[in-house]
Amino acid sequence: MSGTRAKKRAETIKEEVSDIISSKLKDPRVGFTTVTAVEASKDIHYVTVYVSILGDENQQKETMETLKNAAGFIRTELGTRIRIRHVPELRFVQDRAMEQHAQINALIKQINEENSHGDEKH
Repeated sequence: MSGTRAKKRAETIKEEVSDIISSKLKDPRVGFTTVTAVEASKDIHYVTVYVSILGDENQQKETMETLKNAAGFIRTELGTRIRIRHVPELRFVQDRAMEQHAQINALIKQINEENSHGDEKH
């Protein structure tokens, strides 16, 4: 499969998996889950689905477990939605970029506050 076709297929898979998670999974633990990216193998036999999850560490862990357990259902549903010869194996990975972004912003804010307090003393 050409690089462009593979990218388009991966984008379609991302959209469909996101919709399946939000509309077909009835488990409340996946309510605050966002599909942030999808990486597909060149032959599209394997797809890594990156998800961002709101909640504390325990809620995030439960959500990841729920997604891993539902991977077969999601794959079956995906097969009914897209025309593809081989429906890929899905692997869910937690995307911590948003979490890291928030930590970096908090550190920058803290540094700015410390610098502004230091300026007031002079």
